[in-house]
Amino acid sequence: MSVFKLGELFCGPGGIAWGAVNAKCDNKDFRIEHQWATDYDRDTCDTYIRNICNNNPKSVVCHDIRKLNFDVLKELGSINALAFGFPCNDYSVVGEQKGMNGVYGPLYSYGIKAINEFKPDWFLAENVGGLRNANDGRAFQQILREMENAGYTLVPHLYKFEEYGIPQARHRVIIIGIKKTLDTVFRVPSPEKYADYDNTCRNAIENPPIPDDAPNNEFTKQSNTVIERLQYIKPGENAFTAQLPERLRLNVSGAKISQIYKRLDPDKPAYTVTGSGGGGTHIYHWSEDRALTNRERARLQTFKDDYVFCGSKESVRKQIGMAVPARGAQIIFEAVLKSFAGIEYKYVEPSLK
Repeated sequence: MSVFKLGELFCGPGGIAWGAVNAKCDNKDFRIEHQWATDYDRDTCDTYIRNICNNNPKSVVCHDIRKLNFDVLKELGSINALAFGFPCNDYSVVGEQKGMNGVYGPLYSYGIKAINEFKPDWFLAENVGGLRNANDGRAFQQILREMENAGYTLVPHLYKFEEYGIPQARHRVIIIGIKKTLDTVFRVPSPEKYADYDNTCRNAIENPPIPDDAPNNEFTKQSNTVIERLQYIKPGENAFTAQLPERLRLNVSGAKISQIYKRLDPDKPAYTVTGSGGGGTHIYHWSEDRALTNRERARLQTFKDDYVFCGSKESVRKQIGMAVPARGAQIIFEAVLKSFAGIEYKYVEPSLK
C-alpha cells in the first residue's frame, strides 16, 4: 500500500496534518492523505477544516473523545495510518507532572484503543519530553508496553526540533509504530542536513517581513508597567535574571519560571512556544517592548502566513502553542514514506536523552 489514509485523534489545529499531507517522497506513489480527524475544541476543529480539508468539513468530528463512538469515525472511511498527539498537560515539565494520575494523562488510552480498533499499518504518537519521567518513568513504560502488545515495532525518540532547522527549541517524544507483520523498518531521520540552516528566531520572524494584511497578526496591548519592565530586560534575559528596579520586580515565591517576561535572543532559536499562561508568558520581542503577535508565534511553529487560525486571540494563542511544528512533522513523515518505499536516507540511532 503506497497511499496512506490518515486518521487523527486530538488533531489540534493541523500541525501534524500539514506535515503529513505535504510530505514528499522520491517515489511519488507514496503519499499521505487526510481521511478523518477529531478534537474536542470547536475553534481548533474550524482551523483544521479551513486549512487541511475545507472541501470535506464533515471529515472532522468535534467531540470529547471520552464520549465518542469510534463507529462515527469508521463511517468516514477506512484508514491505514494513525496519528495522535495526546494532551500533554499532565506530562509537561512546566505543569505539576501528575502523569497517569491527572485528568489528561489517561487520554493516551484512546490512542491505544484506536490502534487496536483500526489496526493501521503505522502510527505516530507525540507528547512532551516530560512524558519520559512521569510517575517515575512508569507511565512511559506502560504506554510503550501497550503499543507493543497491540502488534507494533516501536521507535521512540526525543526530537529536538531546533536541530532540524526549526526556529524554536522544542523537544518532543515522538513514537513511530509499524506493524510487526510488515517488512518495513523506520529509522530516525538525521538532522545533519539542517546544520547550516538559519533557524534563528530573527530570521523566522523577519525574513520575509510579515505582510500588513497577514491574518492573526494583532498586537497585544502592554501596560505601562510591562513596557517599562521590558526596557530593563536584555535579549535572552527574563524578569528574574535582568537587573530590575525594586518597583518593577515580581513578587513570586517558590519556583521562578525562566520564561516569565523573557525576551528572545535574536541570534538563537526561540524558546518553546506555549499555549497558555498568565502575564509574562507570551514570548517577548528581542528589541521591541511587546509580546509577539500570534502570527509571529505561528512562524516559530513553521506555519505559513496563509494558515488562518479561527477563534479569539486567546484561542488562537492556545492552538499555536499546542501544535506540532508543521515543518518538523513533515520531516518525520517523509522518513516514514521513505521507509515504506525502500528509499535509503541518513539516520541516527533513537535516543530519549
